[in-house]
This record gives sequence, structure tokens and C-alpha cells, in this order.
Amino acid sequence: MTKSAELTEIRNRAIPKAIFQTTPCVIDRAVGSTIFDVDGHEWIDFAGGIGVLNAGHCPESVVLAIKAQAEKFLHACFHVSMYESYIRLADKMNQITPGDFDKKTFFSNSGVEAVENAIKIARKFTGRPAVLCFENAFHGRTLMGMSLTSKTMPYKSGFGPFAPEVYRVPFPYAYRMADGDQAAANQKSLDAINMAFKNRVDPESVAAIIFEPVLGEGGFVPADASFFNELRKLTQSYGILTICDEIQTGFGRCGELYASEIFQIDTDIILSAKSMASGLPISAITGKSEIMDAIQVGGLGGTYGGNPLACAAALATIDLFETTPMLEIARETGHIVREFFNDLQKQHTCIGDVRGVGAMIAMELVENRKTREPAPEKTSALSAYCSRQRLCTLSAGTFSNVIRILSPLNIEKKNLKKGLDIIAAGFRQL
Repeated sequence: MTKSAELTEIRNRAIPKAIFQTTPCVIDRAVGSTIFDVDGHEWIDFAGGIGVLNAGHCPESVVLAIKAQAEKFLHACFHVSMYESYIRLADKMNQITPGDFDKKTFFSNSGVEAVENAIKIARKFTGRPAVLCFENAFHGRTLMGMSLTSKTMPYKSGFGPFAPEVYRVPFPYAYRMADGDQAAANQKSLDAINMAFKNRVDPESVAAIIFEPVLGEGGFVPADASFFNELRKLTQSYGILTICDEIQTGFGRCGELYASEIFQIDTDIILSAKSMASGLPISAITGKSEIMDAIQVGGLGGTYGGNPLACAAALATIDLFETTPMLEIARETGHIVREFFNDLQKQHTCIGDVRGVGAMIAMELVENRKTREPAPEKTSALSAYCSRQRLCTLSAGTFSNVIRILSPLNIEKKNLKKGLDIIAAGFRQL
């Protein structure tokens, strides 16, 4: 029996079956975009720990920063003893996040904790209870996160009741709403929001609208600058705050440090996590100072939020983005993937749409391009083929019919080509 098989057998005995695996890989070590499993096999990583490893596995400077911090202290709890890395990181986040206004930042452990805290802050600041969110959105697995998340199976089924005063409106999904016409999809979404204000929720009771600039788990669906501009005008007319969830789109994934820069999104609160610390658990809630300071002392925080190791890793990761051409490389990687997928689309009629921004690129698989009938079985078969070839991939979308790329932004060219060639070969097997 291989070590992978042995560990998988133990895993099946010890861990709930609800914990899904996308590949049978049991990792031993990793560097860059290469994973080495416990049996000595090499895997190419197109998943990046679900968007966490934009700077690659184990970037040297980040590892060194973690080691240096580990030799000093592992934990203090910022509420008890302040430490420099937390303070420096908060100051840095205020500098690098979009928005020309005074900001303040605090830290939690995960993306969904950032979401929960942002909703708390918005409700306290506005004195309003309701929240708007979008269809096909994913905001996490806690109570509020599930309530905001759109997809029922597997994320919400059987877990209700959910948080009240959450209202869902259509995201401008051009491929499925308007035959690919983004402007028409934008208008349909805005019209739906206006209608929701007439027959579902009083806009004067809405604290905030939360959205991803590009839907992540929802299938890498982008809107455009025009939509976000009109959305801001509409919501601001009612005093509704904007919470921009950049947990997956941030830290270079879309070709700029934040997708908000690309779409010129005017935000009140912006959320960061995933690739912020190259794999260590941390998230940031950054907002306008007057909003962040509206909370009573003791109203925000947590035992592990802004852990010293994670803060050190985040500072080193930000330094990588500031001192290396990471963003330029990300745009180049995205261009290569998009062109490759466009060529595949010409060859295979089951590829209905190729879309995305920067290095956040995906393709949607369909049974029929005319009807756009989703093809989840084909998507699953393609993922399984890639896994057999030791390529880690991820599916996404409401219908689980989207293949998305979340490889390290600086993936080695040979691994990028080899991985894309495996995907191409997989299509020939469908």
C-alpha cells in the first residue's frame, strides 16, 4: 500500500465525509507551482489552495519572515499586548487598499470572519438591519456567510434557518442573462435592484450591499466599471454602504493589487484575505475611518485575529508585490491562459464561454451552445482526467460547470504550458 493510500484510508475513518476533496493528492512539500506528494510524485498546482497562493508555495522571503517571528513569540492576543507587526500591517493596508480617504483596519482569521465583521460594522454605523447581496455570490460558511452565499447545495442545504434581513438580487451575468451583452445584463441587474426596493425591502432600512467584483465560486463572472458606477450612485442615493469582498479577487489575482482599481469601484469597506499572507490565516477589514470608529470599544476583535505569524507573513507578501513585477507577471499569465482557452473554444463546442479578468480566467462548459445547457458531467470528467495526470484544478459555478484557474500568478512557464496541455488533452477525451 502506498503512503497516500494508507493516509487516505485513515482520513476516511477519522474525518467526516462532508469534507470534500478535489484531488487524491496527499501533499508532502511544495515550492512555486509544484506539489510533491507523500509518494514522491510531482503535481502542477492550478488551484493555489483555492486562491491563497498567488505568490506561489513557500516564497522564500515569506518563509524567512515567519521563521523570524516564530523565534520571538507565537501569540499574544492584540487585545492584551500590542505588537509591531499588527500595527505596521494595519498602517500598510490603509495605504495599499483603494480609496483616497482616511482608513482604519483590523484583522480576523478568515474571509468569512471579515464578511461577518463588515456586516456588523455597517449595521452599527447606519442603524439599519438589512443587507443586499447577489445571486451566484459566495461569502463563506458561517451563519451570515451562508445567508449571503447563493448556492444551496452543498453550502446551505439543511443548515437553516438563516440570518434575517438578507435580500438577494441578480448579478449582471452577461453570458446567461443577455446573450453576452454586458450593458444589457447591467441594466437588468439595476432594474431588479430598483424593483426589490419597491416590493421586497425598504431601501431606507438597508445598511449595505456586499459583492465580489468578479464572482469567485459563482463562476468567475465579471461585471464592468459602468455597472459598479451606476450601482454606487443608486445605493448612495439611499445612504447604503458598499462592502467590496476582494477575498479572492485581491492581491494581484485580477492583474492589479485589487480588482477595485480595475473597475474603479468606490467602496466604504473592503475585505482582504486568501493570498494576503501566502497561506497563513488572516483577513483584513479596511474601511473609512468614520465608519470603523462608530463601533463601541470591545465591539470588534477576537483571540487569534492578526496572529503575529500571519502579520509577519502578510507584510512579507506585500513587500513581494511592491518590490517584484508580480502584477505584470500576473497579467502576462492571464493573457496566456485566456488565449489558450479561446483557442480551445474554437475546437470544442462544449466550451460556451471564456471569461475573467487578469489571471482570474475560467471557461464555462455546456451541452449546447445555443441553449447554454450546463454540462456539469463533462466538467467533472475533465477535472478527473486532470487529476489522473497530477494537475490540480477547481470547478465552480452554480451548475458546477466552470473550470477556473487559480494557479500562482508567477507560475513557471513550463508548468503553465504543461498544465494547459493536460487540459487540452482532457477535452479530447470527453
